Amino acid sequence: MTDPVQQLDRGDGLHLAYMKQEGEGPGVVFLGGFRSDMTGTKATALDAWSQRAGRAFTRFDYFGHGASSGDWSDATITRWRDDALAVIDQLTEGPQVLAGSSMGGWMALLAALARPDRVKALVLIAPAADFTEALMWEQFPLHIREAIEKEGVWMAPSAYGEPYPITRRLIEDGRHWSILSAPIPITCPVHILQGYADPDVPWTHAMRTVDALASKDVTVTLTKAGDHRMSSEADLARLIAAVEALGA
Repeated sequence: MTDPVQQLDRGDGLHLAYMKQEGEGPGVVFLGGFRSDMTGTKATALDAWSQRAGRAFTRFDYFGHGASSGDWSDATITRWRDDALAVIDQLTEGPQVLAGSSMGGWMALLAALARPDRVKALVLIAPAADFTEALMWEQFPLHIREAIEKEGVWMAPSAYGEPYPITRRLIEDGRHWSILSAPIPITCPVHILQGYADPDVPWTHAMRTVDALASKDVTVTLTKAGDHRMSSEADLARLIAAVEALGA
């Protein structure tokens, strides 16, 4: 049975909320997307699977997300990467399959680069590597760029809820973690699940990750009707099958 929500002390007065199920390995860690949390459909589907399969499973909320501490306006890619590494280092043992959704796909890739000995495989759902630059800054019209540069923040409308701040700090920090402009020295197996109809992370962006990966063991499942959420029953079945296969 999955433990109730717990708190990981980050050593700076802030805490990460997480849920963990003990079980057999390799363990599975779910890394959620931008402004998502660990109670989402994909995370809970993997939790239910892990309970049935008796597999170790960990899910968490990044800084500023869900039940975790942190002011969203202070969020950076550096902080979220460090959160992912803290979860892997302090809450898991042995090899892990990292299942990363959207921004979580970028975090999973960065974690695999930092902890290659701990990552057995990656399952990436609509991976949004370099999204702060490629899918935000480069797509913003001039007036939005100017607002961010001059005022330090722009309130972005959201199809999923209230407007949220995009800060200059987030954009500038993201450039330090860009990985798509050069080969990505990850050699473990990777399975990418991507929706062809995804309006937020186009399938062509996912293919940039495929092109950059050094691994020769890369599988792409492209679903024509798939959107960004990738949370239909069929999508969830494909996610669980990919995690199960790569964690065997």
